[in-house]
Amino acid sequence: MLVFNFSGISNQGFVGRMIRWPLKFIPAEAQLPILQGVLRGKRWIAGSSTHGCWAGSYEYEKQLVFTQTITKGSVVFDIGAHVGFYTLLSSVLVQNQGRVFAFEPLPRNVMYLSEHIRINNVSNVQIVKVAITNACGQFYFDDSAGNSMGKIADSGRIQVKTVSIDKLVVDGTIPLPDFMKIDVEGAEYLVLTGAQKTIAIAKPTLFLATHGDEIHRQCCDFLMDMGYHLSPISGNSVYDTDEILAQAK
Repeated sequence: MLVFNFSGISNQGFVGRMIRWPLKFIPAEAQLPILQGVLRGKRWIAGSSTHGCWAGSYEYEKQLVFTQTITKGSVVFDIGAHVGFYTLLSSVLVQNQGRVFAFEPLPRNVMYLSEHIRINNVSNVQIVKVAITNACGQFYFDDSAGNSMGKIADSGRIQVKTVSIDKLVVDGTIPLPDFMKIDVEGAEYLVLTGAQKTIAIAKPTLFLATHGDEIHRQCCDFLMDMGYHLSPISGNSVYDTDEILAQAK
């Protein structure tokens, strides 16, 4: 159980600025122990992402839902793994009997993701260096807004390999999932449609972050048509939040 939601204190106010001021002196390469939560004691590279990760308060509400939902021995897909916070969290929750597949296309993020797995001696995670969508091929990847907000685009600095979940499952590259976390900066609907057969067969629980009102509506409609019950991870309803827990009825 988290005891201090550091990330919930706005950096726009005086208190938030004062709390964060010393953090600028922490070397980016420093390996710090995560201070609280399920990941307490795990090592985290300070400069890989927001300081809320090693503080243990990153996406507080979503962490709690993850912890309360994912079970030992499960197969988890972390789609849009970034540098691995939810990959590590899933790894701990499924324990040695489970498996985690971390999908991440951006080389900078893959580097940190791999290092977080290495320095924590994690053995139940497999990294898949692709962008998940509804088609197989090569697409541009735009990371100009930052490493945490990279997305498939018409143009970009790099090209990445894309593939669908259904293709990977049919090929036997990955097993059927029990849980899927999807956070892909606007490509959520493409991920879902590219996993439609897998979702129909496995009925995994989904943790879905959406980006944009239209995509949010498309994703909600898709999942309800697939027989899912939707609930907000934050907010009062599924239509005033961008974080959804979707569970098969």
